[in-house]
Amino acid sequence: MWSSRVALRRLQRIAVAPLSVSGGATAKVQREMSTLQRVYVTRQIPPEGLKILRESEQVQFELWNSDDVPVPRKELLEKVKGVDGLLCVLTEKIDAELLDAAGPNLKVVSTMSVGYDHLFLQELKKRGIRVGYTPDVLTDAVAELTVALLLATSRRLVEATHEAKIGGWGTWRTLWLCGYELANSTVGILGLGRIGVAIAERLAPFKVKKFIYTDVAPRPELANAINAEYVSMDELAKQSDFLAVCCALTPETREICNENLFSKMKKTSIFVNTSRGGVVNQEDLYQALSTGQIAGAGLDVTVPEPLPTNHPLFTLNNCVILPHIASASYTTRDAMSALAANNLLLGLRGQPMITELKL
Repeated sequence: MWSSRVALRRLQRIAVAPLSVSGGATAKVQREMSTLQRVYVTRQIPPEGLKILRESEQVQFELWNSDDVPVPRKELLEKVKGVDGLLCVLTEKIDAELLDAAGPNLKVVSTMSVGYDHLFLQELKKRGIRVGYTPDVLTDAVAELTVALLLATSRRLVEATHEAKIGGWGTWRTLWLCGYELANSTVGILGLGRIGVAIAERLAPFKVKKFIYTDVAPRPELANAINAEYVSMDELAKQSDFLAVCCALTPETREICNENLFSKMKKTSIFVNTSRGGVVNQEDLYQALSTGQIAGAGLDVTVPEPLPTNHPLFTLNNCVILPHIASASYTTRDAMSALAANNLLLGLRGQPMITELKL
């Protein structure tokens, strides 16, 4: 498992070497430039990735030069025509329509994300298009944010800040803004992978009594690292004082966190999701929170994104919602962009990617 700082240094060192251009004649360089592989980048990604693409001397690329607004679908369909490679982020739906628009030249899609539910994998596989993604490098940042969100929710930090600002901070009161602490608690993890392990490693010093997890099958190698016990989904719900969702979004996990789960949880339990919004039935979550079925929820991901400001979840004091920022550290985002760029270039050369999604 790489930390994002170590990963960035390694990715800078192993950045795909430029293709050599001999002779130096301007005309020859211009001829070779005309045969460079074409790439479209769907967002103004962090500078490290763009630097790797520019210095590769392998591709000519065009990018949607904004980090604030996604490329409009109509423009995206136009820009991908005839490209050899596509570097995208999770806001772009890479489906049959887009792949048809791109045409037969498209060989590689590299996404600057660990999640890939925006990619229509069967369509990519059918066309023989290789896919790169960016796991590992964001593990530390996501784990840190998950712990921060868990603490902010359980200790009611957003409520407390609001009260201090509006003058609610009066005399000291015995039970005002009390929350729930981690010491002697049971922490449950839904989906034990790299991020789940990293979260547990960070929570252990808080004197957590027990870690439990559920997954499609026991994962003893990972579980042994954090001394976690494998349990059923029902037991995960019943035993957890804090439940962290870390699973990928698949047809099997879509809305797996629903009324059936929440009804089995303790009234004092805290639910945290930093994986994908689609794993939660938000109507059921609202009911669980508004009726006191569970104590609180912290969400970094929702459906849709952004979540409309008039959504009922925003009306609840016991629900902390963040705008999908789990990997948002400068080091991690630079490492993600560098990995995505390297994956793209290696894929276009027909070489093994650093992190390739096996279709």
